[in-house]
Amino acid sequence: MKDLLIRELRINPSGLVWAYQFHDATTTEISPSDDLGQLLDQHLKSPSGKLLWLHFNLSQASTERWLREHTPLPPEYFEALQQGSRSTRVEQVDDALLAVVNDVLHGFAFDPSETSTLWMYITPTLLISARKKPLKSVDRLRQAVQQGASVTSTTELLTHLLRDQADVLIGIVRDTVTRVDKIEDDLLAGRLDSKRGSLGQLRRVLVRLQRLMAPEPAALFRLLQRPPAWIADDDLQDLRQSSEEFSAVLTDMASLQERIKLLQEEIAAMINERNSKSLYTLTVFTVVALPINLIAGLFGMNVAGIPLAEHPHGFWMVVALILLISGAALWRLLRNAPD
Repeated sequence: MKDLLIRELRINPSGLVWAYQFHDATTTEISPSDDLGQLLDQHLKSPSGKLLWLHFNLSQASTERWLREHTPLPPEYFEALQQGSRSTRVEQVDDALLAVVNDVLHGFAFDPSETSTLWMYITPTLLISARKKPLKSVDRLRQAVQQGASVTSTTELLTHLLRDQADVLIGIVRDTVTRVDKIEDDLLAGRLDSKRGSLGQLRRVLVRLQRLMAPEPAALFRLLQRPPAWIADDDLQDLRQSSEEFSAVLTDMASLQERIKLLQEEIAAMINERNSKSLYTLTVFTVVALPINLIAGLFGMNVAGIPLAEHPHGFWMVVALILLISGAALWRLLRNAPD
């Protein structure tokens, strides 16, 4: 196993996952075993209208070193790598774009930790993306490219990715709505179980996704107001539309969070009501039994002068007194019982 890993690192020290070249509505997939450094140098010297997309795996130790040595990535890109997960942003660096996009992992199971980051560097002819874990949206973008999606600019790839990310969020929102509907049905049927904890987990997931995946308004606004000169008007309009789609999804997520919050409050109120009824029942039994305990304690003392000790019907008189006092206490409690 160790020898196999060493051979793979020798074949692909760059950590390249996939690479595509776009030219004249045709897409060419580049093998990770090709001389990527030479290919990248040739592309930077004479792009000839071709677009190049390189996608790397940062979990491989040699990837970042290779990127520093062979790519035109600016220092801001590597600073973003060190910052870890931040909210999604797209900003201009010199005459290029730096995008930090958060996404969910494959097999997302509503766990707040199942998110990771994709770092992208975008020029008119080159797009370099890198991630530490396999992400859902970028894989959907790759599938679209493999199925023949037309790519005419690197900005179009970024816009497509943001739309795929919005679609993934829409799917998560729909699954969450289904789960919340089931919990609400159980609540209306009086089956509480442990649904409050489930709602709390769903709410934490939505809050984390909204915090990480929502584009930073300030950075996006600056980009849309003063974009690089090489971004076409059509691409800029598509980017603006994708941000609007994101805003709509985030609005739905905020509404869903508010609904979950209301359900949590309703469940908490029902639990408090149940606890109050149980406490009231215990109070009734305690009050009813209190006269019995007091009288039994008094008459059980072995001292002289106990009332009715010599009376032939003393026992039944004491029983009647106990029933009378307990009945009066029970009637008073039931009369003032909460609804």
